[in-house]
Amino acid sequence: MTLLIIAYLGGVLTILSPCILPILPFVFARAGQPFVKSTLPMLAGMAATFALVATLAAVGGSWAIRANEYGRLAAIVLLALFGASLLSQRFASTLARPIVDLGNNLLNASGSGRTAPTVRSALILGVATGLLWAPCAGPILGLVLTGAALQGANLQTTALLIAYAAGAATSLAVALLVGGKIFAAMKRPLGLGDRIRQAVGAAVLAGVAVIALGLDTSLLARLSYASTASLEQAVLDRLHARPDGGTPSAVASNDTIIPAADGSKPFHSDLPVEAYAPSFDGAVEWLNSKPLTKEQLRGKVVLVDFWTYSCINCIRTIPYVRAWAEKYADQGLVVVGVHAPEFAFEKKIDNVKKAIGDFQIGYPVAIDNDYKIWRAFENSYWPAAYLIDAKGQIRYHHFGEGNYGRTEKAIQDLLREAGSQMADTAPVAPDARGVEAGPDLANIRSGETYLGYAQTENFVSPEGLQADTPQNYSITEPGINAWGLSGSWTIGKDQATLDQAGGGIAYRFSARDLHLVLGPGADAKPIRFQVRLDGKAPGPDHGSDIDADGNGTVTATRLYQLVRQSGTVTARNFEVRFLDPGVQAYAFTFG
Repeated sequence: MTLLIIAYLGGVLTILSPCILPILPFVFARAGQPFVKSTLPMLAGMAATFALVATLAAVGGSWAIRANEYGRLAAIVLLALFGASLLSQRFASTLARPIVDLGNNLLNASGSGRTAPTVRSALILGVATGLLWAPCAGPILGLVLTGAALQGANLQTTALLIAYAAGAATSLAVALLVGGKIFAAMKRPLGLGDRIRQAVGAAVLAGVAVIALGLDTSLLARLSYASTASLEQAVLDRLHARPDGGTPSAVASNDTIIPAADGSKPFHSDLPVEAYAPSFDGAVEWLNSKPLTKEQLRGKVVLVDFWTYSCINCIRTIPYVRAWAEKYADQGLVVVGVHAPEFAFEKKIDNVKKAIGDFQIGYPVAIDNDYKIWRAFENSYWPAAYLIDAKGQIRYHHFGEGNYGRTEKAIQDLLREAGSQMADTAPVAPDARGVEAGPDLANIRSGETYLGYAQTENFVSPEGLQADTPQNYSITEPGINAWGLSGSWTIGKDQATLDQAGGGIAYRFSARDLHLVLGPGADAKPIRFQVRLDGKAPGPDHGSDIDADGNGTVTATRLYQLVRQSGTVTARNFEVRFLDPGVQAYAFTFG
């Protein structure tokens, strides 16, 4: 139920996002119409269609992508005709003659014909709007879609997407009710009915143009990146609670050192009890340790760290987790890393073993390829930290990067509660370098971008995305936060695979660091590549996985740091060209 509430509130917040702008004219075209027969069916059609399309996009194959492309094209044509009918009553009358059924529905939808608006016409308008609506993927929608990708098609996925769409429909309905009263007030004394109808028609056509040009998923998505993300994260932080009735974790103080416990009485932390911790029985294998059980861990404080080795947020957290494992081992802390894969290649245990060696991880790691531990903890995030006290109770959790000081104080709290007499010490300050270094949050203007068709956005190669089919692509200079391919590629559900040597990827980004998850082909042969920034060798702005001339080699499937701007952070044109075929590209991340 909590997740349904979160999804609903996330939908409500979309009214504040620029990505809602292109569909507002379609919605406000219903202003002044009866709510039950006009507004309600339109919003219901929009919500249901969006939930269906989003479900298929999250769990379907290439056929779902193609079907959605055809549906969007039909909706664009439909709504362009609708906008034109609002501009001109003569055009509306002409439209109704050759297209008997559809034309009448459009005429009724515009409210400019002789027939009163019908439920069917409003529903058609809602379906068309739902096909075109592409909300910006903030933290809440990202949580829903990640769950859909991990768990496959099920009733929970559909219910969450319906709740999200219903939240958006609710906020739009409120806006429409207010807007309808304003329009009605303007019409009566000023006689502006025709002018308002024509203005709405022009706005509808402008919205169609924005969507047809892809600006709703590129320019507006970029503007929305910071506009609602903080609000959505606040909703998640306040409402994400475990079913057993716990409250979100917190520590009373900020980043100061907790004073030593009073030796005259046992120390008891004020961290709330969230739930009893589940077992680790779902692990398919353990690395760095024999399998650990709840009984073996009783009496210990346990830090459970959910991670996956190509996740940049997880990678930047590892230095702190590693430092805590070393610092507090003698005080009774046990760190357990739970590796839950995001991509298929992360399920290969040999890949995880190599990553553990590369990151110098010495604490136990449970391989959770079947997501059994993930689901037992009811987790939804990479990374995620859970603290279990000596009695086996979850007392604290933190999702994502950051708040390292608070997490360390929570560790100290629970260790003291378990009987440790540790002296006051400063928080850990790991010397994180390269890809493990913290992000430059003040200058990140680009968000994670997947290259597989299941979750990709802002693809601007003029040939259009062709799913699971070899295709020659081209790209000149993409706009900000847009990307494209050059050469022969096959775009699969999770990755794009280069078919012939010489192909490349271009992305215009704005961040200090650019990372790209890459892997060799099935033959595992090394693949040489060359990076250019603004058409030149990166020089001092090269990442840790290339040299100053931009040269690098893909030797394993992992995250590669390709750019780290050394001076002022500005928007840059990034391009990587592969000198050998077979490379698989999964996702861009930034820091």
